Amino acid sequence: MTVGGATGARAIPAGFVGLSMEYRAVESYAGQDPQALDPVFEQLVRNLAPGQQPVLRIGGDSTDWTWWPVAHMLRPPGVKYALTERWLQVTNALSAALDAKLILGINLEADSRSVAAAEADALVGGLGESRVQALEIGNEPELYGTFSWYRNRAGQLIPGRPPAYDVADFTKDFSKIATALPQVPLAGPSTGSLAWMKQLKSFVTAEPRLGLVTLHRYPLKRCVPSDHVTAAQLLAPASTAGLANGIVSEVAIAHAHGLPVRVDEMNSISCGGERGVSDTFASALWSLDALFQMARVGVDGVNIHTTPRALDQLFTFRQVDGAWQGEVQPEYYGLMMFAQAAAAGSQLLAVSGVTGDALRTWATLAPDGHIRVVLINTSPTDAQLIRVRAPSATGPAGLELLDAPSVHATTGVTLGGQSFGPETTTGLLAGPPPTAEVTPVAGDYVISVPAGSAAMLTLSRS
Repeated sequence: MTVGGATGARAIPAGFVGLSMEYRAVESYAGQDPQALDPVFEQLVRNLAPGQQPVLRIGGDSTDWTWWPVAHMLRPPGVKYALTERWLQVTNALSAALDAKLILGINLEADSRSVAAAEADALVGGLGESRVQALEIGNEPELYGTFSWYRNRAGQLIPGRPPAYDVADFTKDFSKIATALPQVPLAGPSTGSLAWMKQLKSFVTAEPRLGLVTLHRYPLKRCVPSDHVTAAQLLAPASTAGLANGIVSEVAIAHAHGLPVRVDEMNSISCGGERGVSDTFASALWSLDALFQMARVGVDGVNIHTTPRALDQLFTFRQVDGAWQGEVQPEYYGLMMFAQAAAAGSQLLAVSGVTGDALRTWATLAPDGHIRVVLINTSPTDAQLIRVRAPSATGPAGLELLDAPSVHATTGVTLGGQSFGPETTTGLLAGPPPTAEVTPVAGDYVISVPAGSAAMLTLSRS
């Protein structure tokens, strides 16, 4: 493998890796006391955006199930969750502690300017305009006409919109709600439908207040019990390169209109994931490659969606005798290696000389001058012996492995020989600091990447 010059892709923006969570999840992760937030969760967020402002997206399905209670108005029939002053205080304390930027979902399915305005006013007023990167109107509106929003007294399932609801209808609704919202940037269309994405140009052209284009991407689905997916499917190129290639045109359209693009909801398998896949080390290798692929096509940031008690959650937390403890899932380790390999301002470098689907190769040039080479071996059975040639590199290279007993492992994951263990009280990797080095031979760095693992070389430039 030979490392070449810059690819011409955009430099990795600050806050590239963020989290997406439901409205209820904020207190599940951060706790219910704004004066005593969960420090383990805070640190795990910082790990993914070291020295940067992390971007937190709060919404998902709960965007259209949530409201801020409006005086003299009955709760809309599809609303299941009411925001409170305590929720605002917790979220405000969390965003301040992290110095985070927030993308906040605003209820569109209720089809009410009053509901949307009350919610937006409470969020912007309680959290501060400077914290709000954008208000995201609605969530996956392509499903409004087919998925039920509530069940009426007769037991009938009632959708939020007519079956024929389309992009033109959504654009009208978006514009109507936008007129009732505070003067902060708006985000949309918050869609995961490729068919709707193909009409992105008409949407962005019609929305002068749009400040952020938001798309959703999941490579695989398990939304009915009969659906099943495998680790091999998750690790296939279609689930990473294919996932990113599907939005190349949309990224170009957004950038042509001067708008950044965030895939502000992404994970391995939609509808909560699949046991034996989403909760295994395969998801760590998938997330590492998928994030690089999104950077390759010019996406400006990705928010990985995590939901408490779902199979694709990134972590869980509990308090024991007043102290917080966290359990970190395998997928998180892949996100963390990406954060290490692609610091803010890093440029993707061209790589050549490797063929086949099992090995994925990436290289970056960081602002500090270091070249980082990432090798992802998706084969569950075969190690890969790689000779890395980087003409501008000199001296020994640091070596860090992302490893586990197998791609199907749910425990025993290590990053640079360190781990969060069965539980962590700090949110920091524990264990002896990595000291592995690779000395070049005739200018080449030769390493063996075990089956179902990833490796990162950190090279100094001459």
